[in-house]
Amino acid sequence: VQLQASGGGLVQDGDSLGLSCVASGRTFNNYGMGWFRQAPGKEREFVAGIRKGGGTTYYSDSVKGRFTISRDNDKRTVFLQMNRLKPEDTAVYYCAAGNPILSNLRSARAYPYWGQGTLVTVSS
Repeated sequence: VQLQASGGGLVQDGDSLGLSCVASGRTFNNYGMGWFRQAPGKEREFVAGIRKGGGTTYYSDSVKGRFTISRDNDKRTVFLQMNRLKPEDTAVYYCAAGNPILSNLRSARAYPYWGQGTLVTVSS
């Protein structure tokens, strides 16, 4: 599966922004999806994940209550709605596809397919 992320940009502290990730191929429904981010000089970190059926979602503590992950399997798209953005949310955001077991859900190595990344910059 190939992934194309979009929606990044420059926003101010407290603003909202929505990211999208469109998958090619007809196997999108077979994969759980995740959003990760990587800030300059830091390791890639888990942001949010959603199971292939869409019924279960997971979030990092740093974004819980502010970000929402969702998916539309008919459109082969996963979304990340980001509200109340903070400067520390500045990073390149990546979508990823895979079927990690629950204990590996937050590990980037558990996702074999990755999009190209989209930059989100939050100014203070």
